[in-house]
Parts: sequence; structure tokens; C-alpha cells
Amino acid sequence: MHSPQGPLGFSEGKPAGRGYAPAAAEQPTGKPGRVGRGSFLGALSTSPPKWGAGAKPLPNMRTERKRRKGGVGMAFPPEFLQELEARSPIGDIAAGYVQLKRRGKNLVGLCPFHNEKTPSFNIYPDNNSYYCFGCQNGGGVINFIMNIERLDFPEAVRWLAQRAGMALPEEGVDDSMSKLRMRILEVNREAGRFFYKVLSTPEGRDGLGYFRSRGLDGKTIKHFGLGYAPGGGFALVNHLRAKGYSAEEMTQADVARLSKNGNPYDRYKGRVMFPIFDLRGNVVAFGGRILTDEKPKYINTTDTPVYHKSSGLFAMNFAKNEGSRRLILAEGYMDVIALHRAGFTNAIASLGTSLTEEQARIIRRYADEAVICYDSDEAGRRATQRAIPILRGTGLRVRVVTVPGGKDPDEFMKIHGENGPARFRQLLDGGSTDIEYRLDTIRAKYDLEQDDGKVAYLREAVEQVLCRISSPVEQEVYANKLSRDTGVDTARILDTAARQAARESKKNGRKAVRQQQEIQVARTVANPEKKKHLRAALAEEGVLAFLFRNQDRAGALQGLISPEKFVTGFNQRVYRLLLGKIRVGEVSLADFSQELTGGEAAELARILAEKEEVPPGWRDMEEYARIIKGEKGFSDPEWVKGATAEDIQRQLEALRAKKS
Repeated sequence: MHSPQGPLGFSEGKPAGRGYAPAAAEQPTGKPGRVGRGSFLGALSTSPPKWGAGAKPLPNMRTERKRRKGGVGMAFPPEFLQELEARSPIGDIAAGYVQLKRRGKNLVGLCPFHNEKTPSFNIYPDNNSYYCFGCQNGGGVINFIMNIERLDFPEAVRWLAQRAGMALPEEGVDDSMSKLRMRILEVNREAGRFFYKVLSTPEGRDGLGYFRSRGLDGKTIKHFGLGYAPGGGFALVNHLRAKGYSAEEMTQADVARLSKNGNPYDRYKGRVMFPIFDLRGNVVAFGGRILTDEKPKYINTTDTPVYHKSSGLFAMNFAKNEGSRRLILAEGYMDVIALHRAGFTNAIASLGTSLTEEQARIIRRYADEAVICYDSDEAGRRATQRAIPILRGTGLRVRVVTVPGGKDPDEFMKIHGENGPARFRQLLDGGSTDIEYRLDTIRAKYDLEQDDGKVAYLREAVEQVLCRISSPVEQEVYANKLSRDTGVDTARILDTAARQAARESKKNGRKAVRQQQEIQVARTVANPEKKKHLRAALAEEGVLAFLFRNQDRAGALQGLISPEKFVTGFNQRVYRLLLGKIRVGEVSLADFSQELTGGEAAELARILAEKEEVPPGWRDMEEYARIIKGEKGFSDPEWVKGATAEDIQRQLEALRAKKS
């Protein structure tokens, strides 16, 4: 189970509590995001870079996020980005996150950015783009990596460059936000090393004693990078200062807070520490457990430039390599550690019992089945009920394991000792399906010896569970179970479920209409003028799609309709950019990655996607040009100045037609 080197870069060989030096830094190998087990922090420098006087100040996080939304403002050479795109087929990249099926020359799958049952996520190999018709996420391969890995533009470029084996042209690249993220990762790693080392000192005696009392040996402590934050309030701050890190870097990483007079102090004091790693093995956050009765029992890292709680999963850096396509979802750190020690290295925790859709989508990348193994108390049961539809919504098969006696997995393993792994394996094999679990939970609420109890049980089971089962065979199986429990005929139960499903469908249909309306509104963000000039904007989109596919016709198209004739500002800007770039050479979506925000890139991807099936031809261009020029009309002095007599006549006829 254990790697020869722990996640904080220490060599194996001595038990925790003896103290030893960190191993030499390792070089990154393999594909980004596929770092080998046990080498998670070795790829980062053990010493921080020297940022002396004259170094650029750290950017304001909020300002930087707003300025860089979508990666605007970068300066990579166009020829480099084109080669990077050529070496990074989006179908190959996306296949690491989405199960794709071929549909003609394109690829489709369930969108990794939102929950859906019907595939609306499309890959277009011809222009190396993607677009989801469900959530409107789209763009080129760089946009995909930015969105799926939560990276800014230069980081996404580095990610792809490393994968493609390309040297990165660093000079002239504005990557202050990337530098901030890197510094925060360095702070987190150094903090993790500090907490771990404290366990071997007198200050860490309580922390080491706690882990020993929970049955953890030195190898397990090292494997998970566990540690202890001493009391006093300044031990970590002083350590990080000595390493060259600033107060702002510490607070951005959320390992320190500022006092009223502006001085940093340790956020974690007198707590055992659990480092949280991202999928690439970087320490991105911490969870700290108090050893006294002081409240709160746990404190956790808040959102930072490198960590988002909604997507964090404890031990996923280990579990993703397990390869069984099944993941066990436990409730807490110690439950996961206990399961890993018992050989169940596919166990993870959702960092709290409120599973998010984003966490579920990450689980779906690495598994086909999720086994929920939360605590058996009331909070755990509620959490299980909440998690089931979220996991199901991603297409996962869901099973539920209930540990007998109200115990959690950690307690279960301790009680059964050497037999614990075998006994837990039996629980896994005998676990309920999510539907069985939900029906049993509903059944326990009612007295089925009474007629009104049977009626109430049947009503809730049909409304909450049975009517939402899409498979007819599966539905009949559980209708038979309800029939046995209540004595009501199976056919009548199925008929009731069908009527309820029809009502749900009607309700969901109205919801879908509202969602589509919201989507239409969202689309106007990139091109706010579209709503006012819908006909012209659609024609402009046709022109853009044609030019992207027929770049050799750029000269003729510009002669037919110049950029200044465009009505909407966004489409005009893209048209100008496209014409300008075509003069230099062949254009791809990568050429726009430095000029368009994420929302604008998605809008361009949508335009190309919607014209994919029936691409416009030259005759369409003539009609589009007429529509655009007509929309521009007399209200624009520039149009009047350049209009021919025929243009003016057509505009007059259009105005008369509107009045009539």
C-alpha cells in the first residue's frame, strides 16, 4: 500500500517520531495529472525561489481573477500555440475525463461540467474544439484544460506543453497569477513538512500520541503526510518567514490569518493535521482536528487560488490509481485511512457530508460505481439520501453499505481486528442498491401492520423513488417488492407510478423551458447586442462560421461585407481578428485563446458547433450580407457614407415593410 517516499517528499525507512531529512526533489514525469504514487510533492522545489527587493508584488487575488477570466492578457507566440494545439488533439485530451462515443466524424459524451443523463457534450476534431449544448461550456483545447483542471491560461498552456513534450517560451509571458498559485503550493508543501516534522519533537507529543491511539504506524502517518500544529500561534509563521515567504503568501494560502495590527499568526494551533492533495499530488489544503473539547472540532482551509472545497476529495490522489472503477465514499479522514490500511485503497472522503455535483463529476471520471459508506447515525443517513441523486445524476451506479451497530469504518476495523478486512469485504458484496436503501429507509418510517401506514409508505415510495426509475425492468422489480410489502397488486402500483412520472415529466418540462430561457439570457453576456439585433447577429454568426471553414475565401468575403458593416460589437471584433490572422496564415481556435475570455471563447465555439451539421455556403453569404447591411441602416452615418443606391433602396423597402 505504501509508497517508498511519502507525499511530503520524505524517504521511507524510519518510523515517524525519529526525525529525518527530506529526500531530494524529483522531476515531474509522465502526463500532467498522472503523477506517480508517493511522489506528489517531490516535483516542486524544496527551496523557494529568491524573491528579493525589486520583485513584482503579489497580485490581488480578486482583481486578478476578474482580469484574467478566460485567460485574457497573455503573450505566448502564436506559432507556439498553433503547434501546441496540433500536438494536443482535443479528443485525446477529453477522453481522460469523459467517456466518448463516435457520432459521425465527431465525438459525444456526458458533459464533465454539469450533470446530465443524455449526452450533450460534443467534440469537433476538425477545428479541435468542444461545446456542450446543455451548459454552454465550450472553446478550444486550452479552454478545456483551463475549465476542467481549474487552471489559468499560462498554467493550462504549461500543462499541455508538458504533455506534448514541448519547451515553453517563458519570456514575455504575463503569469503573475500563476506565480501566486505556485507560491501558495510551495507554502502549503512547506507547511505540510513542518507539521509532519513537529510530530518528532516534544511539541508534537500529543499529536503523535493521538495517531498512535488510533492505531496508526509510522508508515501510515508518512503515507498520508499527517502532522501536528503546535500551540502558541506563531510557530508555523516564524518557520515560513525563515524560508522566505511573506505574510500575504501565508494568508493567501490560508495557513495564517492577520491580527488587527496586520501581523500574521498561525491559523492552526494544537491540532492534528490532515493535508489534502489535488489530483496531481500537490498539497492544496489542510484539515485540522482539535484534541480537546474546544469548538470547532475541525477547521478546514477556505477557498484559495489553488483549492476549492466544492471539488476537493480526500485521498483521491491515491484512489484514482486503484483501477477498479469503483470508489468507496466515506465520511471522514480517519475512516478513509482505516480503509486504506485494510487494503481498500479506493476509499475517499468528500470533506464533509455535503457532497457536491462537482465532486460527483470528478468521481465519475475514475469510477463507474460509487459505494456510499457514511456513518450510521442520523447525520450520516441524511447525507446518504442527499448523495444518492447527485451521484446518480452523473451516470454512476450507486450502492450503499451500512456498517452494523452504528459504527463507522474505522471503529468496525478496530472491533474485528485481523478479520476486519474480510468482514468489510462481505459488507461491500452484500450492500444495498441505492433504490433498495431508499425504499428500506421509507419503509422504516411507517407501521405496515396498519392500512394507513401501508398507504403512506406506498405513496411516498412511488412519488420519491419508483416513478423516477427509467428502466422498465428495474421498475417492475421494485414494484414487486412494494407489492410484497403492502399486498397491493403490482400492476396497480406500476400504473400509479406511470401517472406520477407523467406529472413529473410535465413539471420538469416547464423547468427545462425556464432553464433554456436562462441559457438564452446567458448567451447575451458575450454579445449583449444580439438580443436587440437578433436577425443581423445570426447572419453575422453565419459569416464567422463560413470564414472559419473557408479561410481561402477571406478576401472575397471582406469585399462582400467589411467588418465595419457588422452590427454587434462582439461579432465585429471576432471578424476583424479572424481576417487579420488569416493574412498571416491558417487560423485555429488556439489563435484566439489570448484575445477572448472564457465566455467569449464558449460563444465562438457555439457558433461553430451550431453550423457544423449544415455549414453555410457562398450564396448564404450574399443573403447574410444583405441582412447585416439592412440592419445597420440609416442610423449609422458610416453605413450611409459607404452605401450604394441599391443599399439605400433596399433599406427603404425594408422600413416600409416593417411599417405595414
